[in-house]
Amino acid sequence: MIERERIDKIIHLLRKHTAVMAEPAALAIVKTFGRDPFLILISCMLSLRTQDKVSLPASLRLFARAKTPQAMAELPLHTLEKLIYPVGFYKNKAKYIHLTCKKLLTQFAGIVPHTREELMSLPGVGRKTANLVLGEGFGIPAICVDTHVHRISNRLSIVATKTPEETEKALMKLLPEKYWIEYNKLLVMWGQNVCLPVSPLCSQCVLLPICPQMGVTRHR
Repeated sequence: MIERERIDKIIHLLRKHTAVMAEPAALAIVKTFGRDPFLILISCMLSLRTQDKVSLPASLRLFARAKTPQAMAELPLHTLEKLIYPVGFYKNKAKYIHLTCKKLLTQFAGIVPHTREELMSLPGVGRKTANLVLGEGFGIPAICVDTHVHRISNRLSIVATKTPEETEKALMKLLPEKYWIEYNKLLVMWGQNVCLPVSPLCSQCVLLPICPQMGVTRHR
């Protein structure tokens, strides 16, 4: 099977078999509040190095109090920390959220920018977050590479890379642009439920017949 056909098959199978799985936190925010780039940005900042089961409730608590850069910037820092606790590094994230909101107000008229470079100029916003906001917030094709995307893309031997940045560049060459936004969602759900970081559930994986299991030393 040539690579483009294999990629098409992987996407088709993941679409079918993730349909009953809980969507990532950012997409849950979209379903609840609509395609609001600011709320997607903040929810992604909260989700960094934190499981969705913790970051999503934190996002909802925060958005119940403030949904705009102005309102969020006006929250006392200790209140913001309390609202987002217990997300990982909650004190640093509260500080970055405050700084980001203030920068949005002073430099971007309170509007989330829609270029990667401008997004990455915001405090606490890296390439992964910027790409997620571009894709889910603005519908601009971008590949958001998190730990699931990096791990599974290598296990499937779609790429052979060492870092998420290398994975993103490789995927941009290999994946048809029509898959760029969707790819993160599909692999995050698969990574959370089947292709686990340690001892993946290969016996339950519909991709097993076309997966070389690169780097997998123990599985169930």
